[in-house]
Amino acid sequence: MISSASTSPALAAIKDLDLRLRTWLCESALPLWLKAGFDPQTGRFAETLSIDDARAPESGMVRARVAPRQIYSLIEGAQLGYTGAVQDQAHRGLCHFLNNFRDENRLAVNAISWDGRTRDTTFDLYNQAFLVFALAHGTKAIPHRHADLLASADRTLLELSNSFAHPGGGFHEANPPQAPLRSNPHMHMLEACLAMEDAGGGMRWRDLADQIVTLALTRFIDPATGALHEFFALDWSLPQDASMQSVEPGHQFEWAWLLLNWAKRRGKTAGILPVAARLADLAETYGIDPSRGAAIMELHGDLTPRDKAARLWVQTEWLKAGIALAEIQTGERREAAIASALRAGQALQAYLDVPVQGLWRDKWLEDGSFVDEPAPASSLYHIVCAISCLTSFIRKL
Repeated sequence: MISSASTSPALAAIKDLDLRLRTWLCESALPLWLKAGFDPQTGRFAETLSIDDARAPESGMVRARVAPRQIYSLIEGAQLGYTGAVQDQAHRGLCHFLNNFRDENRLAVNAISWDGRTRDTTFDLYNQAFLVFALAHGTKAIPHRHADLLASADRTLLELSNSFAHPGGGFHEANPPQAPLRSNPHMHMLEACLAMEDAGGGMRWRDLADQIVTLALTRFIDPATGALHEFFALDWSLPQDASMQSVEPGHQFEWAWLLLNWAKRRGKTAGILPVAARLADLAETYGIDPSRGAAIMELHGDLTPRDKAARLWVQTEWLKAGIALAEIQTGERREAAIASALRAGQALQAYLDVPVQGLWRDKWLEDGSFVDEPAPASSLYHIVCAISCLTSFIRKL
């Protein structure tokens, strides 16, 4: 419980942020996306909605990551106050995803066309992580399918292990293996493993989560700077070519949140906290554009800016990292983490300020303008997860 800090202006502001974001989610975003971006007859989720009138496209490709993220958003949204028919909608969406977005080996394809006639079967570990993520969260919405969904996830992991396991830990993404190896899909696989633990999956998921964390601590993070990198040579070493060395502020925040999540489960918070705090501090020090007050996309390996566009999802990960650090720190450090989360929340709200409530902008350019484009469905998962972390923190006060 919180004592003197419970009356601080920062804490009052974070409570207000939580209320505003939850109200926006439950009263505007989820109802809109389920009306305009979901076909209840087929269980198909739309890739985007037009920013001016919330129309779904009637052609084009739908990425495999969309359905798992929308299923999660529905299920978690119900915990945050959304009162729609979550179980039925999530079940329909999961069935459509599993029936249409898997190949003959029961692995996720990359995308299918809106009419289902064209399939991009490119393998991407990122998509396999979200397949597992969907199966884990599906067990919450569809209790009678709990056993077969867990079994399906186990089969996915067996296929991945047989075909793509890396001898040094984690996975490569081609046969024969090709560089670069990537940390990003492993981050989402860690997230999926933790969701499988919550769903009652076996020890194999705990073991894989621990393996990925070990990779992050020993390979993904550059000991010279403390920054977590994106791309690696085939032996998980950093690329010699400096142009291939990439550090994303959003992933520093996201890994900080995930590592702390993992550490709390394993009783290892004391050892992980300095690493997570360093990742978040690095991202805020080098990755925030002061003119917009928003976290940018990418840094070079030497931590100088490479891509100053600011994506919506990066702000949500900033918010999650601030909340995660506030939960386990005290005194001035806790107040600083709350203040950081508030800055992230302020940045996030700039993307939500659009004529149709429940939609968002995605790309904020260095000149201060937003890219005029449809709202991507995949962003909802990031927003919901950030609100969930925020609300959980508030409810514990």
